[in-house]
Amino acid sequence: MESLTIHNIPLELAQALQRESMRLHASLDDTVIELLRRALKIGSSEEKRNGLARLAGTWTTEEHDQFEAAIAVTEQLDEDLWR
Repeated sequence: MESLTIHNIPLELAQALQRESMRLHASLDDTVIELLRRALKIGSSEEKRNGLARLAGTWTTEEHDQFEAAIAVTEQLDEDLWR
């Protein structure tokens, strides 16, 4: 594999790359490689996925409990409406 060093990256671009890296849950190197692949349309792994895999199983137990508590009201029946 080849290595590449890039100098003088504008702050705005560096910050955007960092945000994308966090969004993808990937290293900065892997993120830059993936973005270059997409831009150059060569063997992008993103083309082979539906985009939902990164969401599967990402909730913590606490987040799940918070979600369940937030939607609990939708599980309640209004007995007067069903008489």
